[in-house]
Amino acid sequence: MSTKSNEFYKKLEQRLEETSDWPSEYVFKFIVPTEKDKIDKISGFFNHSGAVIETKQSSKGNYTSLSIRLEMESPEQIIKKYKLVGYQIEGVISL
Repeated sequence: MSTKSNEFYKKLEQRLEETSDWPSEYVFKFIVPTEKDKIDKISGFFNHSGAVIETKQSSKGNYTSLSIRLEMESPEQIIKKYKLVGYQIEGVISL
């Protein structure tokens, strides 16, 4: 993992600790090329956990955004999910 990625996740974790009480609901946001297998794989990382998953295609249909609302126990759990998706899905953008 790059130094930039480590810094990003460290800052995100710190902001989450400062701005929320845990456990707390969190909304993950991803943008991925519109390919069914990629969308299904991302959704699969959150299935069976009570997640509410919404998808929306871009105006030209080239990309799909996923908003995933889920109760999380800690900022560490959030970082782990972002890393899991980022490592396993090529071309994904995490927001």
